[in-house]
Amino acid sequence: MSIVYTIAFTELRRMFYSPLAWSLLAIVQFIMALIFLMLVQEYIEVIQPKFSTLDKPPGVTDTIVAAVYLWAGIIMLAIIPILTMRTFAEERVNGTFTLLRSSPISMIQVVLGKYLGLMLFILIMIALISLMPMSLYMGTSLDWGKLLASMLGLVLLLASFAAAGLFISSLVDQPIIAAVATFGFLLLLVVFYISGNSQSSYSELFIYLSHFGHFLSFLGGIFDTADLAYYLLFIVGFLGLTIRKLTDEGLQN
Repeated sequence: MSIVYTIAFTELRRMFYSPLAWSLLAIVQFIMALIFLMLVQEYIEVIQPKFSTLDKPPGVTDTIVAAVYLWAGIIMLAIIPILTMRTFAEERVNGTFTLLRSSPISMIQVVLGKYLGLMLFILIMIALISLMPMSLYMGTSLDWGKLLASMLGLVLLLASFAAAGLFISSLVDQPIIAAVATFGFLLLLVVFYISGNSQSSYSELFIYLSHFGHFLSFLGGIFDTADLAYYLLFIVGFLGLTIRKLTDEGLQN
């Protein structure tokens, strides 16, 4: 496991050595800050006065926190492909993949190390995003159970995005193609959810295949083992495909 950790931290350092990682962090924080402020303003000016007469009006956790994590998931749909496109496609462009493949480490260690490095960066982004809804605790009460469930859902959602992006990056030689293909695949899963929920073509299969169908359960504070199993199987499946692809490529060469 020490080799996996070494690769992971090397990958993480490599991200921060380039301006791309810092730019993505700044862009995501800026966009999420605007969304968060708009949600807070809407709650104060519209939602709170409208439901103030109810016995149990919706709180900030339901109206602001869940919305913040939902928007984060949507925005990261475009950010994750930019992160994953560099993992293997860029190695091929720079000519370093041959050296990596000929080194005395297995492809399992390489894939797991690069995936762990991606996840460390993703966790940093989620932690920074989570500071916004957590700041509401200074002025009101929060449902920490729902907040933690939403955070866990976002971690699993982005972890599945990263696993799919890692696999697609292993298939192509150009980072841009990897990014576009990953975004297209993730967008297809969103279309599955929209199509599965439409009145004319309702389909439980499409809803189950989509990431967001399971993500919304976490946003509602529902921890279902079926949703957890979906994400774990998705992640393990795509990591397994990546390992198989790179192993077969190494045997052919």
